[in-house]
Amino acid sequence: MFAFSLGLALLPLISATVIDVQVGASGQLAYSPEAISAKPGDQVVFHFHAKNHTVTQSSFASPCGKKDGGFNSGFQPVAANQTDNLPTFTVTVNDTSPIWVYCAQAANTPNSHCGAGMVFAINCGADGTQNSFTNFKNAALSIGASLKAAAASASPAATDAPAAYATAAYGDVTIPAAPAVTPVTQAVTLGTETWTTTYNSYPGSPAPTPAAAEGTVHKVIVGGPGKLTFDPPFISALPRDTVVFEFHQKNHTVTQSSFADPCRPLNANGTTGFDSGFMAVADDATEFPTWNFTVTDTSPVWAYCRQTNPVSHCGSGMVFAINSVESSPRNFSAFQNVAKSLNGTAAAAVVPSASPSANANGASSLKHAGAGMSVLLASLVAFLL
Repeated sequence: MFAFSLGLALLPLISATVIDVQVGASGQLAYSPEAISAKPGDQVVFHFHAKNHTVTQSSFASPCGKKDGGFNSGFQPVAANQTDNLPTFTVTVNDTSPIWVYCAQAANTPNSHCGAGMVFAINCGADGTQNSFTNFKNAALSIGASLKAAAASASPAATDAPAAYATAAYGDVTIPAAPAVTPVTQAVTLGTETWTTTYNSYPGSPAPTPAAAEGTVHKVIVGGPGKLTFDPPFISALPRDTVVFEFHQKNHTVTQSSFADPCRPLNANGTTGFDSGFMAVADDATEFPTWNFTVTDTSPVWAYCRQTNPVSHCGSGMVFAINSVESSPRNFSAFQNVAKSLNGTAAAAVVPSASPSANANGASSLKHAGAGMSVLLASLVAFLL
């Protein structure tokens, strides 16, 4: 009788299935597979690939809108070169009712991932029925088409111009798209000196000719008593200019980042940004360490303080810019607002846990069910003894 009762108790756990779903594999805006059937007790494990996606529950009637009380993985940023230890999010199926899912990246903008068809379903109706996956996906695509049409009507030249929107590297934040960059090689003459320079020309960026052959020195104060600031917060500088960062009280850095990813070190396309390292300065200091950066281009340079103790300095707005085009949407204030909006919370988010994430119902992946079964058996035996 004991063996029979124990078998009945474990039967739902043993018969449950783990179903793997790839999110954004090979750079595609898609879940793979796009739709599945699942039984109560089954677990759906979503594996996040490069870029930054979500698994967010919606409804058939509103494919690209979050369902009240529905599950949401949050944004899961994954580096382009990351191929293992991918972050996961697990959902346990409780019944046979349809479950509708979308990616919330760039929600309500022309770049909406959901609007591009990045949706998923569990236990949807068969093709030909009203609640089929095909009808669900077509509704999402229709929303995307409407968003693009609205943007085009607001700006008649939008169809010929670069996209007006982009998405931050993490978080639910839409940012102005980067302007077109034109590489320029130009002979520069200053007094008796002539040299050739190659630089990236942005709309509104300065000319590549320095004020003097040796360049100009710009002084920037970093921190100070009660201050989480760079002073001044942004400057205009020319090639050969030197920026001298003078570190005042507390412990700060000046670390290069990017407009789309303000609070993490720049590491893109093989380019690693500069980093002063931490500069600890006592409260009663009268002499202050410095760190220099030489400007080599006219393109914008974005930077931040990577101190996170006791709070993220970057998330508090401690950011800095060189040659931000203040007449453009990607000006210093916009950069600072992205940093504050994201709050520096993804500084460690790209380090996934070794085990699958907890699911929307608080359960762990069945891949680790063996240990749980052992504990369950031990508890039952102890109870019966």
